[in-house]
Amino acid sequence: MILTVTLNTALDITYTVPALAPHTSHRVGEVAERPGGKGLNVARVLAALGHDTVVTGFAGGPVGAVLRELLAPLGPRDALVPIAGNTRRTIAVADLASGDTTQLNEPGPVVSPGEWAAFLDTYTALLAGARAVALCGSLPPGLHVGAYADLVRRARAAEVPVLLDTSGEPLRRGIAARPDLVKPNADELAGLTGSREPLRAARDARRRGATGVVASLGSDGLLAATPDGVWWATPPAPVRGNPTGAGDSAVAALLAGVVGGQPWPRTLAHAVALSAATVLAPAAGEFDRSAYEELLPRVRVTDRAAAA
Repeated sequence: MILTVTLNTALDITYTVPALAPHTSHRVGEVAERPGGKGLNVARVLAALGHDTVVTGFAGGPVGAVLRELLAPLGPRDALVPIAGNTRRTIAVADLASGDTTQLNEPGPVVSPGEWAAFLDTYTALLAGARAVALCGSLPPGLHVGAYADLVRRARAAEVPVLLDTSGEPLRRGIAARPDLVKPNADELAGLTGSREPLRAARDARRRGATGVVASLGSDGLLAATPDGVWWATPPAPVRGNPTGAGDSAVAALLAGVVGGQPWPRTLAHAVALSAATVLAPAAGEFDRSAYEELLPRVRVTDRAAAA
């Protein structure tokens, strides 16, 4: 079983408009509602790829009830912990004219100390049956900034490989707890290390505690710095569409590679192809399967060990 943790789940709402213009009214062409938050997106992709996946985190209020109802038929098993507060919503406005997406993210509900304690009990129990765990996304109000560091340490104590995908101070604290893998984007990596040069920044992140670093570099693909080597994986060509969830699909491929014992070049090729196929899908947590299969053999993975 692969476990994903989303402490700040969301109901993702995507509006599609012909062209987005400030200070005007818009007629929405399509509306899509999906259970969201980074870890839920990861779990949905893993389930679609045939992996046994469990999601945990928090869900509450009327929005949380809708989220759980929508999640039920999608494959991941639901181990979300109920809370008193109302789960947040995120609004994505997809502009068909430009191919860009504008994202509006609500703050999450406040999590009480008792709710956090209940979650820790659930998380610890789930680790007993997990082959890998991903800790994903922002922290909701009420949780201390070292919450992910605590979860990393619990996973390590249970000897479960742990991937951390967050940002800011939670990433800084979490990486010091020595996760097996972190997956920052370029801005998150620069914020952590102070360097905009990806390879230098990835090496710095490893010195700070991460065993391996896989950095998302947008259209430039993925850079991986691991104990086994350094690789740069690039897509055959840029793709246009909705980038929301592309990084989450990369996390799904990385987890699949970890539990499957795949070599890094193959894992990174899957991650890049799956990310690009997600950009071509209408909503986060989904991917264009035919595009994924077509792109996979065309991803270029370059050994950068000499540059390291």
